[in-house]
Amino acid sequence: MATQTQESAKLAQLAHENPDEIEVAAGREREQLEGWIPALATDAEVREALEKAFDYRGDVTITRKDGPQIVGYLFDRRSGSSLADSFVRIIPANAPAKVNIAYSDIAALAFTGRDTAAGKTFEAWVKKYWEKKAAGERNIQIEPEKLD
Repeated sequence: MATQTQESAKLAQLAHENPDEIEVAAGREREQLEGWIPALATDAEVREALEKAFDYRGDVTITRKDGPQIVGYLFDRRSGSSLADSFVRIIPANAPAKVNIAYSDIAALAFTGRDTAAGKTFEAWVKKYWEKKAAGERNIQIEPEKLD
């Protein structure tokens, strides 16, 4: 019975804990990719760069080996056993149809669009929250960013 009482006391303490004093766990570190043009010398470099492009929340520019450039949002990738069997899917900025491009057809990749997720971490919001609270603001909330 003493164990149940101790657990009840712990639960009661947690229920009344001040949310302003709870520790916030750090998120994962994000790389600054905006403006980056990776070297695509090896198969491993191609695969790594395209994985980063998939996680990127902005437009990329892909230059195909046959010449044309495609600017758009890379929203999917399919990794196969070789570069010829691996594909990215991109939504071009200037066309409604999605485009499939084999990894082996990519001559260059550039992170050309604005990273819409940069500075939008929960930790950044918490920092802004505390700054606003210290300034005496009330009804502090997350506001969506205006689209360009």
